[in-house]
Amino acid sequence: MKDLGVLRESLLEAHYDLYAYTTERKFDAAYLEAKSSITQDSLNLLEASSHFQRLISVVNNGHTEIDFPGQSYGEYAYAGGTIFPLEIAFEYSKPLVRKNWSDNDRIPIGAEILSIKGKSISEILSKIYPQISAERPYFKNAKIELYSFPRLYWQVFGRQDTFEVKIRSNEKTKVYLVKAVNLIEGFEMRRNEVLNAQMILKFYKKSAYLNPGNFAGDEQKYQRFIDSSFIEISRKNSENLIIDLRNNAGGDNAFSDYLVSYFADKSFKWNSEFTLKTSQFLKEHIRQNNDTTDTYFQQILAHKNGEIYDYEFDEYEPQPIEKRFAGKVFVLVNRQSHSQSAVAAAQIQDYNFGTIVGEETGDYPSLYASQFSYKLPNTGIPVKVSKGYIVRVNGSKKEEGVIPEIYIKDHLLDEKDEILDTLLNNIDE
Repeated sequence: MKDLGVLRESLLEAHYDLYAYTTERKFDAAYLEAKSSITQDSLNLLEASSHFQRLISVVNNGHTEIDFPGQSYGEYAYAGGTIFPLEIAFEYSKPLVRKNWSDNDRIPIGAEILSIKGKSISEILSKIYPQISAERPYFKNAKIELYSFPRLYWQVFGRQDTFEVKIRSNEKTKVYLVKAVNLIEGFEMRRNEVLNAQMILKFYKKSAYLNPGNFAGDEQKYQRFIDSSFIEISRKNSENLIIDLRNNAGGDNAFSDYLVSYFADKSFKWNSEFTLKTSQFLKEHIRQNNDTTDTYFQQILAHKNGEIYDYEFDEYEPQPIEKRFAGKVFVLVNRQSHSQSAVAAAQIQDYNFGTIVGEETGDYPSLYASQFSYKLPNTGIPVKVSKGYIVRVNGSKKEEGVIPEIYIKDHLLDEKDEILDTLLNNIDE
């Protein structure tokens, strides 16, 4: 119960704008419901994580959250746990079967799931959505794909041994009985994580394909990869450059700016406005966990509690002209282009450095982010809170993702690459 109070107070004090996508009334009601629903003397880690996330999700901010309870999930897995055997992707808001790992091969890929164990999919999602922090249903569905529907189904409904699944395929409705599969051998060892960005350089006829990986990790290693990639792209005399920011977890602007510097034709920034909110809670966290001699943290400590202030970033210079790529640039995005990858795509779009291709990102490019993370005192559960607000280069604060100039639907989780293949067919002819 104490941790619930700490969670509430920290959100009220430290979040940049707690009521940007909700109301004070809804947040208070969610807190009272959470408080009244704790009837046991103690909760296990899974119950506590799920309980606290239900409060945070009311804020409707993708960067303010408690992560999926991986420790509890791992313990369940190694105790012989089982799980729902159908992986789901959302296309045009419909939950479609994209992987079937059950012993029933009559369930076709692409079939729409209507109900599970007598509960409609809308009823099931209404129970799962409170475990997801996101600004809108489109992004919530993307995060369900990211975390995986079977995992979240287990988190909310617990272990189930059999599932009666109603599906619709080819305008026909059928009901199938499927058994749960072993979580490790039958599920985890057979699937790939959605966020799978890796450093890759390939060449297709007139086009160079560059996946920079996530904008995080070893910065020097990252820069060496980018440097060597553009040397090779120059040697090959590629006419087109395809940068893949799909299924990308994002990260830090230092990484994305370095990439952009290789095809920018003028000085640039990664935002038009970056503001931070200070608080006593944040200051105490910084004194315990960060380098207080760093200018960024010094400014947070110097401002009054509750104050919102501008933080200025210097313009980033492009690479010397002889190093730059001068051909056409295409940037691939999808609903799984998260955080800094969406911000970088918007930056490229707003400066006209390249053409965006794919589908709308789940994340907004103008967003409440600049996360900091702390642990609740009793349970040790990590909480992420947005302390800043970032506005895209063109100044738009519209509540939408990055909208591609060339729209191509991504049938996520299947074996085809619709976005890349369609683009290559059009530019490499």
